[in-house]
Amino acid sequence: MKKHLNTLFVTTQGAYLSKEGETVVVKVEKEIRLRVPVHTIGGIVCFGIVSCSPFLMGFCAENGVGISFLSEHGRFLARVQGPVSGNVLLRREQYRKADNEEFTADMARFFLTGKIANCRTVIQRTLRDHAEKVDESKLQQTATNLNRCLTSLEREKTVDSLRGIEGDAAHCYFEVFDHLIICQKESFRFQERNRRPPLDNVNCLLSFIYTLLMHDIRSALETVGLDPAVGFLHRDRPGRPSLALDMMEEFRPFLADRLTLSLINLRQVQDKGFNKTEAGAVMMNDETRKTLLVTYQERKQEEIYHPFLDEKVTIGLLFHVQALLLARYLRGDLDGYPPFIWK
Repeated sequence: MKKHLNTLFVTTQGAYLSKEGETVVVKVEKEIRLRVPVHTIGGIVCFGIVSCSPFLMGFCAENGVGISFLSEHGRFLARVQGPVSGNVLLRREQYRKADNEEFTADMARFFLTGKIANCRTVIQRTLRDHAEKVDESKLQQTATNLNRCLTSLEREKTVDSLRGIEGDAAHCYFEVFDHLIICQKESFRFQERNRRPPLDNVNCLLSFIYTLLMHDIRSALETVGLDPAVGFLHRDRPGRPSLALDMMEEFRPFLADRLTLSLINLRQVQDKGFNKTEAGAVMMNDETRKTLLVTYQERKQEEIYHPFLDEKVTIGLLFHVQALLLARYLRGDLDGYPPFIWK
């Protein structure tokens, strides 16, 4: 099991990262702002105008520390990493099974079971904790509909039909997402899921956290030796990390959606922290982005019970645990892939 390591987020514009001995050094206007031993971090994420020395890139690659470059507002640009680790036989098995239609459908079913079950739990947790503040009958009906979607997954045998069920479940879930927002309703009203660019404050938060989640899951898959570009539910497309998108499905509601709701309902973010461009895109300011990043890192340090392992793990370790379980299933050591289902 990979030791839980932190991610270094660099958001200060004009920052320069370099190598000094065994440490990563962050300078702003030639002044050292931070020194971090490389063995204490698992990844570096740079936002906007942030640059790195070639020596640091090579040093991080040798030590298994991936460096991701994003735009200032969270759009993925590029990633620097060392050679793919892990057994080549595992990757060959991944490629073979990705070409098998029956196996691909089974994998899609596993991922979607985790996603839809966790969407249902988000609804049920809101009913349990805030029944007096929400439309209880509406949310109960949504939970029932998601149950039907879960049952339907067992009957379908093709990936296309499973994607159809996913679409129905997503529509059902996001149709009531606004009901889960119980504070700051005027500033954080959710009507529909939109992206590229996000058109409201809620979608801005969701898209940004999904980007962070993608970085962590992709790193976990690479750590165990899997190819993040070859997926099952999401098919191959140049430049798309399809397997990382697959595994993201089970974590979207549990981590990203819940974190978005917490930030809003606990008033950790406010309307003044967002700006709308002339084109209609909504972007968060530096202060809001830093609040989100700190909260995301703190959430990853929390412990949660893993139903398959029958033990507690930190949330940040879940990505690596699931990547290991997927690798074992592909090798034939497990009878199926157990998606993470939040209870």
